[in-house]
Amino acid sequence: MQFLPRKQFQTLLNILKRDGYHCIGPQLKDGAIVYQTLNNVTELPQGVHDKQAPGQYRLDSSDSPRYFAWANGPQTLKPLTFAPREALWQVKSDKKGAIDFSETLPEGQATAVIGVRNCDLAALHLQDQHFCYQQYPDAYYNKRRRALFLIAVDCSHPAETCFCHSTGDGPTANSGFDIALTELEDGFLVRAKSERGKTVLTDLPLLEATDEQQTLAEHQQQTAVEVQQRRLPSRFLKDTLLANLEHPRWEAVAKRCLSCTNCTSVCPTCFCHTAGETPSLDGRTSEHYRQWDSCFTQGHSYMHSFILRDSTQLRYRQWLTHKLGTWHEQYGRSGCVGCGRCITWCPVGIDITEEATAICGENHDA
Repeated sequence: MQFLPRKQFQTLLNILKRDGYHCIGPQLKDGAIVYQTLNNVTELPQGVHDKQAPGQYRLDSSDSPRYFAWANGPQTLKPLTFAPREALWQVKSDKKGAIDFSETLPEGQATAVIGVRNCDLAALHLQDQHFCYQQYPDAYYNKRRRALFLIAVDCSHPAETCFCHSTGDGPTANSGFDIALTELEDGFLVRAKSERGKTVLTDLPLLEATDEQQTLAEHQQQTAVEVQQRRLPSRFLKDTLLANLEHPRWEAVAKRCLSCTNCTSVCPTCFCHTAGETPSLDGRTSEHYRQWDSCFTQGHSYMHSFILRDSTQLRYRQWLTHKLGTWHEQYGRSGCVGCGRCITWCPVGIDITEEATAICGENHDA
């Protein structure tokens, strides 16, 4: 195990920029922590802590030297690979009516993302399965995905809404990264997973980690597990959910749900989208685009003149049974990684762990 002193953290950014990476890292914006272009470590949220609860998010500051002493904010890795809105192709017609189609693939700029948590790495793997590993891989997603260099940070301060340990997706980063960091008071324990990551580490002024530093890191990660109080009743709820489609809890939660789509917007695994056309006024050109959608909108279940799921009750049931149940048929696991964002950013504080337990009960094997 190797150690990077805090005063040398800027060196990591300098090496990444030297190697042609556009660096993105967590920063404060509009009262939240989000990913933005990162040029200097002074832009990181040093000394910032978060307080999250159902429907609540607040940031506080302290004199702590730490950059990553907070749980995830509303932004995931998803916008970096699956764009909120993008053109897929353009079509042009000439004066004779001949039509020509052209792709609008993104450039795929090499991008280093600093501060990724393991729940988001797990979510990215699920997105990879959907967009990369099917019979027809998505060229737009792939272009951006292959350009990412991921620097994970073990989560040391889970929020009250976090439950990644119960889903098996945290708090320690274990796969899917190029470099992973464990933040301590005086610096970072460093490990590499990929050949690209190992190459970057060779240029860093690293020290051998002491036994004391490794012990502190182990204790810190164990504490991050123990403070998580929320959990899903099981990692496999498909059969129980599908056997309870008429449970009265669906109606009860629908009375609170606003169908606002906040939960699906902040969810790192949701991939629902819609498509449309933006024609020019002269009728000569048109742009075909896709943009994020949600199974909580009426239009998402529109089929040949009727709405399939015409109530909030049906839409919430569709979301929960798919996310926690039928994802197993598609991807071999639940679609929930325990990040807790849907709980924090729900305006009325609906808790997915509470709803799943009310419908499925607690007598399940993990």
